[in-house]
Amino acid sequence: MAKITKLQSDFYRLPLKEVLVDAMHGEHHAFEVITIQVTDADGVTGVGYTFTGGRNGHAIHATARHEFPDLVLGQDAECIEAIWEKVWWATHYGGKGGPTVLALSALDMALWDLKGKRTEQPLWRLLGGHDNKVSCYAGGIDLHLSAAELIAQSERNVERGFRAIKMKVGRDKLSEDVEKLAAMRAHFGDGFPIMVDANMKWTVSEAIAAARAFEPHAPRWLEEPIIPDDLEGMARVAQEGGIPIACGENMRTIWEFKHALTVGKVAFPEPDVTNCGGITPFLKIAHLAEAFNLPVTSHGAHDVTVHLLAAVPNGTMLEAHGFGLDDYVEHPMQIEDGLAIAPDRPGHGVAFDFASMESLKAEA
Repeated sequence: MAKITKLQSDFYRLPLKEVLVDAMHGEHHAFEVITIQVTDADGVTGVGYTFTGGRNGHAIHATARHEFPDLVLGQDAECIEAIWEKVWWATHYGGKGGPTVLALSALDMALWDLKGKRTEQPLWRLLGGHDNKVSCYAGGIDLHLSAAELIAQSERNVERGFRAIKMKVGRDKLSEDVEKLAAMRAHFGDGFPIMVDANMKWTVSEAIAAARAFEPHAPRWLEEPIIPDDLEGMARVAQEGGIPIACGENMRTIWEFKHALTVGKVAFPEPDVTNCGGITPFLKIAHLAEAFNLPVTSHGAHDVTVHLLAAVPNGTMLEAHGFGLDDYVEHPMQIEDGLAIAPDRPGHGVAFDFASMESLKAEA
């Protein structure tokens, strides 16, 4: 029995090098990271994390600090499903879908990291071991950029090894979105994958009009054209707009993803391991997508998610997110000719530089 003897949570506010902008969340000046460390009786520690775009981190941290220890300490760290169920139902009434599930995501990630370290296996092998190389794209948070600035940013990403780009749309004038997408397509050519992300900006009719305007420029997908709660509307956008729909970063449970696939006609389910409940439900969502003969892609936390997409046969198009941790981890994710490489270090292999982050701790 790998008895859990310690649970520690910390809360950081990490500044961004430049202001990032999307259609509904506005300007991002910093992002919040909440870490959870779980230690067993042998002194082995697993690390998990979740993040926000700058708000609500205190609520997540408070849940991890005040609610989880009583539920987790003394439990067998090998029984991850049992711990997940215990925490989910103990906190369900007061926390389903909100900050609680983000905290649970970090806890679950830490438990899987611990298991990988205990068994001396990289996470992608421990979870199934399909292929350690995953197609990858650069996910920009770049609504504010002009066409020329967007192309320049995208060229820098190509130099870094990316072979696909996602750009933000949702400006007040649709013509400006179309102009930028057309410029990207003209610059990179017909075979280059370009995705567009509206961050829930539009009504159904507005989204259909936007999709039809984008269609001549062949985006791979249109992401979150409307709020994810309106799945009937999502299906209309998919059917009438003519572009496959990606959605999932604002969905918190496997049951929401079930409805997204059956009702919403989402073609690219896009869970985020830091807010869907963790690695345990992420894999269930991936297998659910496989049952519908669909790929599974991702949102955020690319340094961990590369393992999850590498573990399943339908993993594709890993998002290298704009809120990257490269400046705060020992081994940033490796990208080679459009492929992200899942590392062979035990667990997920993300080693935070906690010493350098100490001065960035937020008030509890």
